[in-house]
Amino acid sequence: MTPSPVVKHLLRYVALAYIVILVVVPVGLILWRTFAPGFGAFVESITTPAAISALNLSLLVVAIVVPLNVLFGVPTALVLARNKFRGKSALQAVIDLPFAVSPVVVGVALILLWGSAGLFGFVENSLGFKIIFGIPGIVLASIFVTVPFVIREVEPVLHEIGTDMEEAAATLGSQWWQTFWRITLPSIRWGLTYGIVLTIARTLGEYGAVLMVSSNLPGTSQTLTLLVSDRYARGAEYGAYAVSTLLMTVAVVVLIAQVVLDARRARASK
Repeated sequence: MTPSPVVKHLLRYVALAYIVILVVVPVGLILWRTFAPGFGAFVESITTPAAISALNLSLLVVAIVVPLNVLFGVPTALVLARNKFRGKSALQAVIDLPFAVSPVVVGVALILLWGSAGLFGFVENSLGFKIIFGIPGIVLASIFVTVPFVIREVEPVLHEIGTDMEEAAATLGSQWWQTFWRITLPSIRWGLTYGIVLTIARTLGEYGAVLMVSSNLPGTSQTLTLLVSDRYARGAEYGAYAVSTLLMTVAVVVLIAQVVLDARRARASK
């Protein structure tokens, strides 16, 4: 049954109003309050020592999390796409667990594991290597919440390209690393890049898990998202708006990158 033109227009306007109320209005309000005092005030707010330190820490976490997710995500995707084994469904479910578990729960679990009184508390108590309430804890929390992105973007591509070219290379005497470097990696490059972009966006925007495992000290273990929360809690609302705008700018850049990658993947698949 085809909806009438009136119903189509009504649904269109309802969807548009939904987007405007939930996305456009809040974002527009933050932008208006950020730039109302002038662009100079915005620059001054995001160039304070605390803001620069938070930005540097966030970028450091990204620089650690992304390579680790690629290093372990691509082999995991290869195992899932190229092999059938007992427990594969359970492994798939574990990989998707970060999508279902609250980040706050992730933070609590990490404290129970790596805290001074946790299961692996000897790492801090005996070896003197502080994980929880330090940068390693933030990295672990960020890795947990971003684990699925590279795997879930690369695995479908591997299913799509199949194994014909890899088997042909093997019959011609190619070593496994040569096959991966010259055939597999170029074939999955767009999916891998897309997964990296999503990982960067989630790492920069993560709050719940990072809040639980960070001491939230300015200049020491405070990321951009924690800085926003801290400024707002202390009544420095304009500072919170400014840093939020900085994060939204990053989100827009990521969104543009996603659109470009989607277009290139579509052209590559034709």
